[in-house]
Amino acid sequence: MPLLRGHHLICLNFFNGEGYDEAFIKNLQNLLSRMEEEKITIFYGTDDVCINCPYLKENRCLYSENSDREIMEMDTKALALLALSHGDKVEWSELKEKIRKIFSEWFYLYCKECDWRNACEKNASFQKLKYLHRTKEQQ
Repeated sequence: MPLLRGHHLICLNFFNGEGYDEAFIKNLQNLLSRMEEEKITIFYGTDDVCINCPYLKENRCLYSENSDREIMEMDTKALALLALSHGDKVEWSELKEKIRKIFSEWFYLYCKECDWRNACEKNASFQKLKYLHRTKEQQ
């Protein structure tokens, strides 16, 4: 079963084939394939996405000075929004439905300033949810 931390539960939904390097991208593609067939185990900490990240050192994210702390905060918020906890098991299809419902808040809190936003903008699901988010704001 794939192990995923909070923010990866949301962000993997918008993967478009881009990543740090070929090994990282291949890992994400394999994970997504497995997630279509297997339940996902919710995990708090370094997960199956992190293993191929070039910024993972000694089980910590060194992308930036505060990234490890910021990621843990994002994970906590993601799990709260998705109403999930460490150790829970969830189907990818169920997770996609939950993401649709919480996208507006997640977008406002995290997507606007995210370094990966340009990559997500190329994803059709991201575009659709962003459109629905804008429409919802205008009502």
